[in-house]
Amino acid sequence: MLQHTPEVNHIADIIKVMNSGIEFYQEAKEKIDRPEYTSFFNRMIDAKESAVFELQKYAVVEKGDLETGSDSMTEARKIYTKLVDKISTGSSAENYVDQLEEVEDKVLEEINEALAKDQAPDCEATLHRVKVRMKECHDEMRMLQNGLVH
Repeated sequence: MLQHTPEVNHIADIIKVMNSGIEFYQEAKEKIDRPEYTSFFNRMIDAKESAVFELQKYAVVEKGDLETGSDSMTEARKIYTKLVDKISTGSSAENYVDQLEEVEDKVLEEINEALAKDQAPDCEATLHRVKVRMKECHDEMRMLQNGLVH
């Protein structure tokens, strides 16, 4: 009888969203030149870079190579934020934080989608660890958003 070897699924998609998120946070740091945001955005970038590093070996299993792409929905959010920033009289920080919180939602959605699929045990364990850290990022971003908005 052949033994079923669990696959690795949906990892490259998670990395694409995180890569876009990293770029978006870096852009936000440049646009919002305030020290309290810079350290916060740096923590978010570091958490995502660490998660991408951990997940890359599974992307190689899934796709045969490292994942360096980005997510089209996240890229669209960056464009939207720039547009709103140009036409809005509202705070640039508020616009960026709103959209970055949505990116955090998307990261968690992608991880949950991957966890709903058949995964190799070590990949699944890594996904659970990454999810805990990304949930912390999401919750921090939500607190920042709630402190800024209204």
